Amino acid sequence: MIKIEIDGKLIETENGVTVIEAAHQAGIAIPHFCYHKKLSIAANCRMCLVQVEKAPKPLPACATSVAEGMKVYTHSAQAVKAQKGVMEFLLINHPLDCPICDQGGECMLQDISVGYGGVASRYHEEKRAVLGKDIGPLVSAEEMSRCINCTRCVRFGQEIAGMMELGQAFRGEHAEIMSFVSGTVDSELSGNMIDLCPVGALTSKPFRYKARSWELSRRRSVSAHDSLGTSLAVQTKSNRVLRVLPIENDDINECWLSDKDRFAYEGLNSAERLTKPMIKQDGKWHEVEWQTALEFVANGLRHLANGAGAAHIGALATANSTLEEMYLLQKLVRGLGSNNVDFRLRQTDFSGDGKQQGTPWLGMSIADISRADRLLIVGSFLRKDHPLLAARIRRAVKNGAQVNIIHSADDDLLMNVANKAIVAPDALLETLNQVARDVAAQKDVGIAASLRSGERVAVLLGNFAQQHPQAAQLQAAAQQIAAATNGKFGFFGEAANSVGGYLANAVPGTQGLNAAAMLETPRKAYLLLNVEPELDCANPQQAMAAMHTADLVVSLSAYKHHALEYADVLLPIAPFTETSGTFVSTEGRVQSFKGAVKPLGEARPAWKVLRVLGNLLKVAGFEYDTSEAVRDEALHGMDVAARLDNGIGAVEAKPYAGQGGLQRVSDVPIYATDAVVRRSAPLQATTDASMPRVWMRSEELGKLGVQPGTTVRVSQGGASVALAAALDDRLPKGVVRVAAGHAATAALGAMFGTITLERA
Repeated sequence: MIKIEIDGKLIETENGVTVIEAAHQAGIAIPHFCYHKKLSIAANCRMCLVQVEKAPKPLPACATSVAEGMKVYTHSAQAVKAQKGVMEFLLINHPLDCPICDQGGECMLQDISVGYGGVASRYHEEKRAVLGKDIGPLVSAEEMSRCINCTRCVRFGQEIAGMMELGQAFRGEHAEIMSFVSGTVDSELSGNMIDLCPVGALTSKPFRYKARSWELSRRRSVSAHDSLGTSLAVQTKSNRVLRVLPIENDDINECWLSDKDRFAYEGLNSAERLTKPMIKQDGKWHEVEWQTALEFVANGLRHLANGAGAAHIGALATANSTLEEMYLLQKLVRGLGSNNVDFRLRQTDFSGDGKQQGTPWLGMSIADISRADRLLIVGSFLRKDHPLLAARIRRAVKNGAQVNIIHSADDDLLMNVANKAIVAPDALLETLNQVARDVAAQKDVGIAASLRSGERVAVLLGNFAQQHPQAAQLQAAAQQIAAATNGKFGFFGEAANSVGGYLANAVPGTQGLNAAAMLETPRKAYLLLNVEPELDCANPQQAMAAMHTADLVVSLSAYKHHALEYADVLLPIAPFTETSGTFVSTEGRVQSFKGAVKPLGEARPAWKVLRVLGNLLKVAGFEYDTSEAVRDEALHGMDVAARLDNGIGAVEAKPYAGQGGLQRVSDVPIYATDAVVRRSAPLQATTDASMPRVWMRSEELGKLGVQPGTTVRVSQGGASVALAAALDDRLPKGVVRVAAGHAATAALGAMFGTITLERA
C-alpha cells in the first residue's frame, strides 16, 4: 500500500492503480468518457486531465499510475482549464439534438458539459456529419454524428464479448466507428454497447423514440431466461414494459446483460398473448369467464381421479416457472393422489433419481468461476447457452486459466482452448472416463495434464451433458475427476429455476413418473405450466402424441400456441414481469421479485390460479394470500445451502450406441429457449435466430451430392422436415447437427438418436 494526496485528502491505496481509480475509491469524482472500470485504458478522450505536482502539464488520470507521495489536484485552475478545453473540443462537432436524443437524461456528455462546457461556442464552422449505419436489429447506430470516439464499444467487443465487430477507421476529425465491411453486430452481448456509450450514438433500436428516461418507472427484478439469476431493472410506462437494463452486481452479472435478457421483453406484448380463459367445445374455442374455466378443470380432474385413478394425471412445468408456481403445481397434483410431476423436460436419463445426494447446482459461486485456473467443460454450447458465464471464463483465460472441452460440436468460444476432444454423442462418456483414468493414474497427457497442473480446478457439465442419454454416468465420471484433482464440479443450469424445481419438490420421487415416462406412457390428463410440448420437450414427437391421446389437457400459458390443436382448456397466466415470485439461480441464490406491470387482459399470476384450483378440488393447505406465503412454506425449515450437493451414488451402466446411422447433435438456439424469448421480434430478427440448418461434414454432403445451401430432407421417428444443408468439418464423423426447440424441427423425434438424410 502507498500513500498519495488527492485534493488535500490523504489516501492509502494499492501500488499499480491509476489516479482515477484511487480517486473513485476515495469518493472523489473526476470527469471522464473513455475510461470504464471493466475495460482497458485508452486515454483518448482526455476529459480526465488533472494536475500532478511537479508534472510540467496536466496528465490523464486514467493512464497515470499512483506513486508514493504523489499530490494530485483534480479541481485546480490548471486542471479545470484543461478539462474545459477538452470539453470545448468535444462539443465542436456534436449535434444539438438533445431534445430528440434517446440518451437525453442519461447522457454523460450532457451531465459533464453542465459543469465544464461554455455558455457559447467560439467555433462557427459547419459541424461534421457522419452517416448512420445499420448494424442489426438490436443496436441503433443511426446517429453516429454524436459519437465522441471514446472507443468503449470497440474495446468491449475485443475484451468482453471476445469478437471485434466494431472498429475505428480514418484519422483526426474524420475518424468514425463502424462495423467491418458494413456487417452487422451479432454478438450475444451486443446490447451492452448501448449502456457503455456515453453519448447517444449507440442506442436501443427496439426502445428508439418510445419514451424519455424520466418518464419510466423502474422495478428491480431477476432474469427469467437463463440460470445465472442476473440482476436487472424492468422499466415501464403506461403499464407496458419498454426497457430492461442491468443492475450492477459483481457477484453475478457484474455490469453486463445478455441480449436475451435485455430484449426478450418485446415478446411480452406479442399478438399471441392469451388474455382470456378459453375452453374447447365441439372442436371450437370459446372465451369464457374464469369461474367457468376453473370449474371445468376441477370437474375434469376430479372425475379422472375418482374414475381411472389419480395415477392417470400428469403435470409438466418448464424450469422458467417460479418456485411458487412449481411448488403449488406439485402440491395440487399430490393432493389429488398423483406423484407424476416434473420440470426436467429435456432430460432423457433419469437413472440418477434416488441416487443424487442433494440438489444439482453449479458447485461453486459464480465469482469462483473467474478464479478457477483449470476448467473442464463437458457437453456445453457455452457461448449461446450461458453468454455471461462464457464472458467470465474468457476473462479467466486471459488471466492464465486453461480451458478444456469435451463435446460433440466445436463452436468458436472466442477464447484459447488448451485441449479439446470433439467426439460423437455415443463416445462422450468413454472420452470422459478416459480422462478420469488418466487423472487417477497421474498421467500427464492432454486434458489430464492440464487439470493436474492446476490449483483451482472446476469440472462443469453443460446442457448437452445433462440432456445426454448417459447423463448420470457423465455426472459420476465428473465427480471422480473433481475428487482426484481436489477440484469442484457442478452443472450449468439450463433455466432460471433448474435448482428451484428440486427445492419446490416438482420431481416425481420414487412413486411417480418422470417427464419422459409421462410422455412415453401417456396419461389421461395433463396439467401444463408454461409448457409448449412441441418445443420444450426432449422428444417433441412423443410429447405431441401424448397430448393428442389425452382426455384432458389444461394449458396454463401466457400465449396461444399449438395447444389450440390438442388442449381442452387454456388458462392465461402472467409472465415474470406481471407476477411476483422467486428464482433460485444455478449457484443456489434465492432471489424474489415483484411484478413490474399489471397482468395483461384477464391473465392472472399462475400461483393464484393454482391456489383457486386447490380450493375448488378441496385440497388441504391452499389458503395463501401472497406469493411470499407460498415461498415461505416451500422453503420452510430448509437450509438451501445444505441441500445443494452434486454427489451421486453408484449408477447403473446404461449403454448408448449410435446404431450405425447418423447421430443427431441438438442444440437449443439461444433465442428459442422459452416462450417469451421465442416471441421477441427483435431477437427473432438476429442472425442467431435464423432458420435452422443441417450441419454436416463435407463427406456427408458428398454422399448426398449436394452443396451447402441445398435443401435436404431430414427424417427421424417417422417424420421428416426440409432444411438447408450447411458445411461444418469440425463435427465428428457420423454426426449431423440439427437444432431442437424450433418450430422448423418440432416434427422430428428425440434430441439424441439417429436421423437419415436424403436430397429433397
